Amino acid sequence: MIGVLGGGAWGLALAQLYAAQGNDIRLWARRAETVAEIKAGASAALPGVALDPRIIASTDPARLHEADIILSVIPAQAARMVLMAVAPVLMPDATIILCQKGVERGSLALPHEVAGEAAPGHPIAVLTGPSFAADVAQGLPTAVTIAAETMDVATALRDRLATPTFRPYPSDDLTGAQIGGAIKNVLAIACGIIVARGLGESARAATIARGFAEMNRLAQAMGGRAETMAGLSGLGDLALTCASAQSRNFAHGLALGKAGDTEMGKTVEGAASAEAVVALGEKWGVDLPISKTVEGIITGNIAVSDAVMALLQRPLASRE
Repeated sequence: MIGVLGGGAWGLALAQLYAAQGNDIRLWARRAETVAEIKAGASAALPGVALDPRIIASTDPARLHEADIILSVIPAQAARMVLMAVAPVLMPDATIILCQKGVERGSLALPHEVAGEAAPGHPIAVLTGPSFAADVAQGLPTAVTIAAETMDVATALRDRLATPTFRPYPSDDLTGAQIGGAIKNVLAIACGIIVARGLGESARAATIARGFAEMNRLAQAMGGRAETMAGLSGLGDLALTCASAQSRNFAHGLALGKAGDTEMGKTVEGAASAEAVVALGEKWGVDLPISKTVEGIITGNIAVSDAVMALLQRPLASRE
């Protein structure tokens, strides 16, 4: 049995994916309204998708007890609280696979560090990479990264999670995989602002390239590997998130660029994690100018017009 923590679009997409493969799914959601929608066979989070009846939703975490795989699809800033509440009812050897992306504010912990503290003793892995919920729910081809402490564990999870259209590639670089997922959301906001301001595709391409350099520098400073950043969980996820309005982070950047609107409706992980990403860079002595600019816009310390000009007028460097 597979358990899913979270009834948003990504949690439902994964639940739908694995229910379609014949798995019994137990999904925990915080809100009774979300559970009622799922029981009725549809959700506003995944419009147009008829949910598989094998997905059994509840607000009671005890319903997850028999699951040997737990897919945690909780926003990064709420993950610690939820995992601490759920951990006591899980089987002792249940593997927790983290599907959220971000850096926890305050602690500056990556998701696997949060999970290790909130649910001690459970095997931990990370599922990340270029994937839109709507694509996965519809069974469209998707390739992602499954990262764990060892390649043996990652490979075993790959075999468990792979479907004909959903292809996880194993990695033992937990840090690199998660840094890619955290920073690409912040960079997608920057790209949305650039598009909204009509600065052109050349400017967006430059932002993606320079943002990738930021991501790579921080990941390697923290022990991640360059080849991880050049793969699905780094460059692949960055390219997808910065190029489509399906991305909540890119769409949030569009809203910021057009109207300076910093109000968030749906969860926008890049906005929630921007401050922590910048603080993580400072902790490791890594300059993150694009991320820092986005953080300034999100916190209201920099006007969008001033931020764009500041980036365009950065001093010329001796190398890329």
